Amino acid sequence: VMMSRMSQLNHWPCQIKLAPIIAPYFNGANLLIAADCTAYAYANIHEDFMEGKVTLIGCPKLDFVDYSEKLTEIIKNNNIKSVTVLCMEVPCCGGLEMAVKKALLKSGKEILWKTVTVSTDGRILD
Repeated sequence: VMMSRMSQLNHWPCQIKLAPIIAPYFNGANLLIAADCTAYAYANIHEDFMEGKVTLIGCPKLDFVDYSEKLTEIIKNNNIKSVTVLCMEVPCCGGLEMAVKKALLKSGKEILWKTVTVSTDGRILD
């Protein structure tokens, strides 16, 4: 029997490249910036990470763009409460964390943030 769980994605679009810079759902938001692969590697992503957060996803290896520019504008122009970076243990994911660090620095705001790393077999490493 297949159990139906509720999606915790409450806004659209969720791709960093497609997300608007200013949106009502960013006001007072706890941001989850997740690498694309995390949704497939970590089975309970909706319950454990997305619930109560505004989720933005991307892959620094596939999207040939500096995410820090877009993320800086989102952080600068909205009342963001916190940022969680969810990335994989693979080298290409390091670019996502670097982009978020750079964006937080460039925004000039002091915002609580953390990085959580998922192993390729779906375990939380941090």
